[in-house]
Amino acid sequence: MNKQYFRFWILVSIVAISGFSQGMLLPLIAVIFEKGGVSPSLNGLNAIALYIGILLVSPFMEMPLRKYGYKPIIIFGGALVFVSLALFPLWKTFWFWFALRLLIGIGDHSLHFATQTWITSFSSAKKRGRNISLYGLFFGIGFATGPLMTPLVNVNEALPFIISSIVCLAGWLFVFSLKNELPEQVVKINSFLATIKQFRRALKYGWVAFLPPFSYGFLESSLNGSFPIYALRMNIDVSSVSLVLSAFAIGSIITQLPLGILSDQYGRRNILMTVLFLGFFSFTAASFLEHSFIGLFIAFLISGMVVGSTFSLGISYMTDLVPKDLLPTGNLLCGIFFSLGSLSGPIIGGLFIKFLQSVSFFYIISTMLLALSFIIFTFGKKNQVVLEQQN
Repeated sequence: MNKQYFRFWILVSIVAISGFSQGMLLPLIAVIFEKGGVSPSLNGLNAIALYIGILLVSPFMEMPLRKYGYKPIIIFGGALVFVSLALFPLWKTFWFWFALRLLIGIGDHSLHFATQTWITSFSSAKKRGRNISLYGLFFGIGFATGPLMTPLVNVNEALPFIISSIVCLAGWLFVFSLKNELPEQVVKINSFLATIKQFRRALKYGWVAFLPPFSYGFLESSLNGSFPIYALRMNIDVSSVSLVLSAFAIGSIITQLPLGILSDQYGRRNILMTVLFLGFFSFTAASFLEHSFIGLFIAFLISGMVVGSTFSLGISYMTDLVPKDLLPTGNLLCGIFFSLGSLSGPIIGGLFIKFLQSVSFFYIISTMLLALSFIIFTFGKKNQVVLEQQN
């Protein structure tokens, strides 16, 4: 039990450090490029390199995980992240930094995929929601702490990259103390075609559980990418925008663990339906309060508290729906759907702002959350019944 406890805290600490590096890179590189005269469109293109890296590597991740186990994949991912971070000061060009962010996307996804799958595989059903919520909580704390490194750019442009690389290296070294394990498997994944077949099986059982990670990716990227543009057009100042966005992050950190524990007691499906429905109300309220800073701050805080945990709740829900031998595939698909949501959020949000100027930006989010709540209500339970019959 002590070994399992030790392993769990090392894994969530690694995830926190990964969140720290991701949270640092987004504002830091945006500020550096803005000061260097890089256009906002190119700045945004550079930012999505991380998600492109995730999508590129995803179809090829399951085979090595099943063959070599969790530990080597985490070591590979961690090494790729801290080496890439250390290389940023070497050559300040757009495409070199794009390539490094793409490599960080590959490294981070390797790390998250292996840690998520490992945690879900050894967590009992009674503690699965709690453990995954702690996973999400530690990532959220790391992600929220990362931007604090941005002011260091005024001291030395290379300093934030060097510090974050050293922090990642320190966390990475602890992984070597863990004993490697292989995921449970019924069939051998020894080809790309076999991986695609596993994807189809996992989608058959748990497709409804992949929608919350998609919605969270869409939510996070559209709020960080499209809402600031909408807010500036509403004559809301930049400092107010950053405070409002931080309210969402704070809200998600506050309720991450309580919602995970509640999902263990009352069921993942019930909690997901509830928080998504409450998210619909909170973002609809934001559309009426968008001219008030205090109103927006409160609406975003409440929104973060209710829907800021949809990614971790989605992972836990997926483990309820798919057979244990499909957990690696399910975790992989959670990451893929999150990335698809992250890529589509700024694109759809930008088009919405451009062509529907008389309609509140928050309606696109509230409509999506309401639709997702009804989908889980309608189809979620049927999937569980089908799984029980299959087993």
